Amino acid sequence: MSEDATSEFARALAEEVDEARDDPTIDIPSTEALFTRIVIDELEEIGHFDAAFDLPQEGKVGRSPFRISGYAIDEDAGQLTLFATHYSGDVPPRRVPASELLKTAERAGTYVAACIGGLADRIEPSNTEAGDLARRVAVLGERIDRFRIVVLTDCIAGGTLPATVDSHGKPVEIELYDMVRLHRVLGEGQTRADIDVDLVALTGHRIACLPVASGAGHYEAFLAAFPGEALSRIYDRYGTHLLELNVRAFLGLSGRKSVNAELRRTLVEQPEMFLAFNNGVVATADDVRVEREGGAVYLTGLRGLQIVNGGQTTASLHRARRKESVALGAVEVPVKIIRVTDGDLEQMVSSISRAANRQNTVQQADFSANDPFHRDVETLANNAWLESGRGRWFYERARGSWLAAEQKASYRTTEQRTFREQTPKARRFGKLDLARYLSAWDGFPWRVAFGGQKNFQAFMQRRKELTAPPPDAPWFRRLIALTILYRATERLVRTMKFPAYGVNIVAYLVAALGERTGGRIDFDLVWRQQRLSPEMETLIFAWAPLIDQALRASVGSRNPTEWFKKEDCWVEVRNHLPTLTDPLPAELNGASPNTAGVVSERHGPTLQVADYDRIEECMRIPSAIWVATAEAGQRSGVLHFKLASICMTLANYAAGGWSRRPSIKQAKHGLESVAKVRAAGLFDETQRELG
Repeated sequence: MSEDATSEFARALAEEVDEARDDPTIDIPSTEALFTRIVIDELEEIGHFDAAFDLPQEGKVGRSPFRISGYAIDEDAGQLTLFATHYSGDVPPRRVPASELLKTAERAGTYVAACIGGLADRIEPSNTEAGDLARRVAVLGERIDRFRIVVLTDCIAGGTLPATVDSHGKPVEIELYDMVRLHRVLGEGQTRADIDVDLVALTGHRIACLPVASGAGHYEAFLAAFPGEALSRIYDRYGTHLLELNVRAFLGLSGRKSVNAELRRTLVEQPEMFLAFNNGVVATADDVRVEREGGAVYLTGLRGLQIVNGGQTTASLHRARRKESVALGAVEVPVKIIRVTDGDLEQMVSSISRAANRQNTVQQADFSANDPFHRDVETLANNAWLESGRGRWFYERARGSWLAAEQKASYRTTEQRTFREQTPKARRFGKLDLARYLSAWDGFPWRVAFGGQKNFQAFMQRRKELTAPPPDAPWFRRLIALTILYRATERLVRTMKFPAYGVNIVAYLVAALGERTGGRIDFDLVWRQQRLSPEMETLIFAWAPLIDQALRASVGSRNPTEWFKKEDCWVEVRNHLPTLTDPLPAELNGASPNTAGVVSERHGPTLQVADYDRIEECMRIPSAIWVATAEAGQRSGVLHFKLASICMTLANYAAGGWSRRPSIKQAKHGLESVAKVRAAGLFDETQRELG
């Protein structure tokens, strides 16, 4: 990797930080904090971290200074990650001594001691994210199994940092992302190069293996039996980053007959039989280190390790050891490692996956490294020009694709200027953004609170479970309208300077708008104007403090950060949503039905609050009542068959959790039908039918 390439990447990253600093909608106190947020977000997007947040904090414990710039906590795994930023602002990046970066890490280590020593009590106001984090770290205390400090810097390290250090009696892992590594993982995307497993250090010994050379010479294979403890520790270290080339994520342990439940049962009841019962793991590696002694061959290290088949096995081992304290000392796992020597690794992986995956049903679409849904969104973005015909939105399906497209256009000044005018950074959005906007609007703000990667995984799982149709042009216009709504809400909430939890306020506020309006907004109007009306922004501005109050009132004695991730939180907040008032904003007073993602033109009379109130009242009636109303009303002749049909349609909507919302007319006719059945004296009959 050339220094020129690293310097060019550093320059592009510095420009991104400068642009964010000049954006009046972004309220971050320092350039260093902006650098931290951008880097953490981008590292999370490529899967290096889950639920990572920027949060600068500094102070002293006695005479020892502490300083952090962000955090990530996995309480199930007993894992705490603290980010510590060393920022210079120099372009091209300068070299910095490793000793200086080590001091940055040590200050982050002192933060834990500060928390255990009562830091939360000294933070004012106490009901902030800083106080919340300090309390969580103090409570975790000795229960933290893995403590990691990640040093972020815009410099180039002048040496290596120790893999672990001792901080106040605790072993602490240290990771470094200097500009060279950031360029590699963010600029070039060579993420597998970061996985380098030292098997001797991990297990205390070499692992015997049987090498096999392919007849055609396209690959080398190594067959071995890995200790279960070793596989668990490898997953503990690298997590889902090991599954970059895998076709599916961890499916969980629910269900008595699930494969993962069977794995656990074997681990607990017959650990010595695991090798005999389990199909094992198939992995690829960019480099396989071996030692030969006599006629034997031993594995000592693996670089670029990727689990192609057996992600379920590996994750189950990790979960059993970490979360359920299952001993893995007697567990051996059959492992086949393949190093491709000639040919296309991606093609080889796809073929291996098709041939080897037998433990769970896998759809053919799952074998694609690029999900068809995201390719469709990218195509729609490329072809959906704004009403003016002079611009469009850019969907960054792969991280860095906007920058790559800009660099491609930079060969000619006129082309570069045209590209920036047509697709400015302000109209760029990625996979995590898409999942965040749609999840909040569809009533999953608690999922958004988990952070980008986990919310994205849940969003994609919902799409598969609901067998959602492929996106089309109306769907894309709706997506962009929601993007504009969400970003406007973020901007307005920032200007109000809430003391804490602004991200959660935004997600729950957007969900509240979706709930109160029955999922209706004039998406075409927002698409045409590419902005919200002043009246709509006024409504958002008025609702923000009310949502903040509802969230705080729902917390009680719970930990706020964790409570906001619970569906029960949304259930409680949903019972205390703000009300709409006349006159409604233009986006709401003429909105037309949105059925299965299709947005039609504005039509009909101006809507009022009463129309939305009827939708809300309609959605409070359970499915059984709608069924009984339809049957009793039609049998008695009180209801015309068309009205009974509307009631059955509403019964189906209710049974589906109101994922499809009633139209204004459906709500009006449905409520009138219920009233007619009651007025005819059939309500008691309805009640009996329900019993």
